[in-house]
Amino acid sequence: MDKLSDLRKSYERDELDEQQAAPEPLRQFRLWFQEALDAKVPEPNAMTLATVGADGRPSTRIVLVKDIEDRGLVWYTNYDSRKGQELARHPFAALQFHWVEMERVVRIEGRVEKVDSAQSDAYYQSRPLDSRLGAWASPQSQVISSRAVLVANAAKAAAQHGLNPARPPHWGGFRLVPERWEFWQGRKSRLHDRLVYRLEDGVWIRERLAP
Repeated sequence: MDKLSDLRKSYERDELDEQQAAPEPLRQFRLWFQEALDAKVPEPNAMTLATVGADGRPSTRIVLVKDIEDRGLVWYTNYDSRKGQELARHPFAALQFHWVEMERVVRIEGRVEKVDSAQSDAYYQSRPLDSRLGAWASPQSQVISSRAVLVANAAKAAAQHGLNPARPPHWGGFRLVPERWEFWQGRKSRLHDRLVYRLEDGVWIRERLAP
């Protein structure tokens, strides 16, 4: 810890310029995401989700993107959780992917909406049985006395719902509809590449930002 201020890394793996980048951000994101998959980056679908509470204070957590649609990025959660309640009050959020091994970051900002019930049902049914029962067992973000509460709830859910539990009404998908994207590629001497795409009158405008 005494040497924390001395930690350094030189970013020299790749570059990102306007001639290389796709003219629209979703295409660029899909390209980078596929490269992360091909490179076997650990959990390439892990992203930080930032929301804002009623008190105006931000909070973050890691969630997993489960669908990359033309309309936006989809993840699933308990609607009664802290993030679910914050999105219900303030339906705007920011996402961030950090692919350390590739020296890349993608930031996305936009409006958030629930996916329709049929889409949530379909994804829920694709999950392993333990995960489906877990959605019933966990009162997410609530205080519990011990892990034994979760174990007891899971046993109760298994007894009640059997091998084919229906999707809990408090559990489903959110979609972030992007209004702004930023692609960051680490470069030598901290002169990083940053390309931002912002939506203006339905058209994506691409600009370079100083690092």
